[in-house]
Amino acid sequence: MDFEQFYQDKYPAGIPREVDLKKYKNMVDVFEQAVKKYGDRPAFSAVGATLTYKDLDTQSRNFAAWLQNKTDLKPGDRIAVQMPNVSQYPVVVFGAMRAGMIVVNTNPLYTTREMEHQFNDSGAKALVVLANMAENAEKVLPHTGIEHVIITEVADMHSPLKRTLMNAAVKYLKKMVPPFNIPGAHKLPAVLSAGAREKFTPVDIKLDDLAALQYTGGTTGVAKGAMLTHANLVANLTQVRPMLEDQIEEGKEVVIAPLPLYHIYSFTLNCGIMMEAGAHNILIPNPRDIPGFVKELQKQKFSAFIGLNTLFVALCNNEEFQDLDFSGLKLTASGGMALTSDTAKMWERVTGCEISEGYGMTETSPVVTFNPRSAIQIGTIGLPIPSTVIKTIDDDGNETPVGEPGELCVKGPQVMRGYWQRPDDTQKSFTEDGYLKTGDIALIQEDGYIRIVDRKKDMIIVSGFNVFPNEIEDVVTSHPKVVECAAVGIPDAKSGEAVKVYVVPTKEGVTANEIKEFCRERLTAYKVPKHFEFRDELPKSNVGKILRRELRDEANA
Repeated sequence: MDFEQFYQDKYPAGIPREVDLKKYKNMVDVFEQAVKKYGDRPAFSAVGATLTYKDLDTQSRNFAAWLQNKTDLKPGDRIAVQMPNVSQYPVVVFGAMRAGMIVVNTNPLYTTREMEHQFNDSGAKALVVLANMAENAEKVLPHTGIEHVIITEVADMHSPLKRTLMNAAVKYLKKMVPPFNIPGAHKLPAVLSAGAREKFTPVDIKLDDLAALQYTGGTTGVAKGAMLTHANLVANLTQVRPMLEDQIEEGKEVVIAPLPLYHIYSFTLNCGIMMEAGAHNILIPNPRDIPGFVKELQKQKFSAFIGLNTLFVALCNNEEFQDLDFSGLKLTASGGMALTSDTAKMWERVTGCEISEGYGMTETSPVVTFNPRSAIQIGTIGLPIPSTVIKTIDDDGNETPVGEPGELCVKGPQVMRGYWQRPDDTQKSFTEDGYLKTGDIALIQEDGYIRIVDRKKDMIIVSGFNVFPNEIEDVVTSHPKVVECAAVGIPDAKSGEAVKVYVVPTKEGVTANEIKEFCRERLTAYKVPKHFEFRDELPKSNVGKILRRELRDEANA
């Protein structure tokens, strides 16, 4: 396929095929232009505290000055950041970047084993951690090369009096902070105060310098650090912005951010695209607390929502959410996992806003494709974003024609440099002509829109026929008595593999026979699930992605 020729007439008017990749010098330049332009506008709010763009500028500068003057850290050193969605997160991340350091985003829910691996693999020399998670850090630190530890507490961005009262309540009344003892650790408010008295020296950061080591969740074995450069992150926010068309008004948007900022999806959308646009990001520290989440939404007149399938389902099934004022909502973005058509319809029915589904991965900073707001096609991941080239290939590496499934491969300025200190893994991840292999089976339609058929490794083979779990799950979740489900392959003496579905039913309950009959009407015989198991909930990753692998391992144990 001649990519340029094929896609020449596939985009809505106004979306360019190429964007200016040299618009910014680096991510710090994006940040500094935004804080200068939007000064007194609110930038990030969490747990009752709001930082303006001016506050963000001042506090991140103070943090950078402290790193430069009160530690022996230097540009290029790695700093691990381990906290949920609180407003000190952007202060620390942009402060570290302004000091020329490489951010190592670390999941606060990590076990000590996972923390130790990531800190040692990245060679992190400093750690900023929320006090609630510091107990695990204490156990891990002696086995790492981390020399500097900064502890932050939930209310650190509040005024001194409110901060003291709220942090004491979290620690002593709610008992949410297990005891820990880390000798020599610094408290973030003291660090920021000390930094305010020091001189900040701007660092010469090149586009090709590393900005972040973003670890790939570990769902395919040992977690690997994707090396994301300033060029990668700048490119991706520059590429995605035109796909939002005229939906984003600079300095006027209020964006709900329930997905963790340490995850690449939210990192780029909220700390990149929406920050560049001067948006007010409402951070939700615990989106699993749906009633608490809805209470926060009741206070906001929001215009954009960043989410994923499982979160949309949970919210739409909440009666108080259904009663919210959605009159200002004009953009809902979905990524991180497949969006089912049933969920998309339900969200639009409840909120009046269509969902724009995109596709990406940690290794692509993350966005590869997106549904333009004016031309959404539910069931697809949209069109390649500007300055991105894609193709699909078969098992022998040959390009598959339009309309035939193959492994999706990507080339573009958002594609990572490679995996940190893993040249062999890096080499295996790319084709000979330089495309990143995504591991996802996709189909390019005649109109240029792309459908993900499934993860390559999740494919189930029934009597020689390829069965893709996404298709099964889409059908089963469209049953009115099913909340969510996951399909996996299990060994079968007759057909090699058979389809097993784990189902979370609604309150009314549902039987295996009801679902089987429902599937028979909608799926070819070999795709109809043979086995069913009913659960109250399904195992999920920290961002709410259903962990099929865990269920498959359990079923095959």
